[in-house]
Amino acid sequence: MAENTSTEMKPTLGLTGLTMNAMALIAPGAFLWLTFLPQATEGSTAPAMWLGIFVALLLCLATAVSYAELAKLYPGPGSSYFFAEQSFLNHDKAWRYARLSKFIVGWASHLYYWIYPGVMVAVTGIFVGYVVGTLWPNFMNASNPGPAFMMAVAIAFSFGVAYIAYRGVVGSTAVNIAINVIQISALLVFSVMALSYRMNHPPGSVAWQFDSTSGEAYNYQFATQKTTVNGQATDTIVRDSAGVPQPQLDASGKPVPYTIDYPTQDASGNFLSHGSARSVIGAHNWGWVFVQATVAILILVGFESCTSLGGEARDPKKHIPIAVITSLLVQGAFCYLVEYFCANYFLNSGYTMQNAVSSAAPIGDMMVTVGDALFGPGRGRIFMLCEAVTVFLALIGTTLSCVNTGARVTYAMGKDDEVPEHFGMLHGEKLTPHRAIWTLAIISAVIGCVALVMVFGDSSAPADAAIQALPHGFWSSFGYLTHDKMAALPNSPWPSHWRRTSERFCCTDSVA
Repeated sequence: MAENTSTEMKPTLGLTGLTMNAMALIAPGAFLWLTFLPQATEGSTAPAMWLGIFVALLLCLATAVSYAELAKLYPGPGSSYFFAEQSFLNHDKAWRYARLSKFIVGWASHLYYWIYPGVMVAVTGIFVGYVVGTLWPNFMNASNPGPAFMMAVAIAFSFGVAYIAYRGVVGSTAVNIAINVIQISALLVFSVMALSYRMNHPPGSVAWQFDSTSGEAYNYQFATQKTTVNGQATDTIVRDSAGVPQPQLDASGKPVPYTIDYPTQDASGNFLSHGSARSVIGAHNWGWVFVQATVAILILVGFESCTSLGGEARDPKKHIPIAVITSLLVQGAFCYLVEYFCANYFLNSGYTMQNAVSSAAPIGDMMVTVGDALFGPGRGRIFMLCEAVTVFLALIGTTLSCVNTGARVTYAMGKDDEVPEHFGMLHGEKLTPHRAIWTLAIISAVIGCVALVMVFGDSSAPADAAIQALPHGFWSSFGYLTHDKMAALPNSPWPSHWRRTSERFCCTDSVA
């Protein structure tokens, strides 16, 4: 393989390319789905979700300004690793600590940039497993896809993304531009639909209510019957043999329409929905705001990734600072704030925050409801699945951006002999840090496979009856142990959450 031992990268990226690479790592198409549930489950703090994101955005903007100023002063590959060294070298009394500083910061950066892609390839393996299981149930079980199949997908995805990165930053940028346009457009479509649903359904009007068991929305009241649960009489929804809730009938035998309302709390004081748009953006309690901001900070990280592309920017001192700020403003101040406002404003008696807490994918549930309202009964699920495709694209974009950033941090460390020197070499033709890229692909594949081994561990372990019911075959059932043995294994939390989320995306539940 041709090597280029020089330190010269080809400057090809302008302002648009740098911005799009940073935007891809923030990826609202993926993380809106991922973080709405954790934010909803933060107890009584859920009413302050939107303002929590806004406060987190302000904190990130302060950090982004710092990165932008550092990029003006020290343009070059390596991001925070490079900045840590240069900042100490500029002080007469502190220059001796420059190497220690960059060493610590560089390896700390690897904890994120080398682990994060592995988590994303595991998530992708689960996602594809559910899609395949939904489309071909005789080959794969959608609820419990085969570990061997998911691992094969994770490995293929890891090396596929690495190949895009290996081909060069120009090709990676083109991919990220397309993905950003698609995922932002798709989420804005949902936001407009959710906002329109709320505005066109005042209290007392006929609307839709979501049923978590069937995974569908219905525009009639559910019939109930008294049953005894744990020694107490409880109203239970009447269902047919397929699990579809039956309508409550009026005196003439016609279904009673469901009428919507916007209650703030239930009898136990649990938050249900916002009574007004002002309530969505209100603080309610500043302690709640800071709790929500702590969770929301996770969806905004990545804006600094383009500072690692200084060696490939045509005008790094001018364009990188603008790209850092712009990427955060577009994805955070525009996409996330609009989407979270519309999702929270949508909440109603037919789908409350408590429904969201008990759901694997609240955003998917909302899409089913607004889709049924706009396109007709049963078509909300199709709309939701179409939107879910953008999640897969967002996974490609965020993983690709992270691989590019991580490889360039490793490349900068290789040039300084902080890691083996061959990581500091460029490909002779592509002028990419190919050794770092392919090493990261291998590490991501390994981490992804380990995560997928444990995705069915602990509380996620399926029952023995479910294991026995799996389609028999290497790709569909190899790797499953007994329930007790799998329950004794640890659980990988992020992929497991996406397993449950993907189940809401792709499975047809008990009524399919």
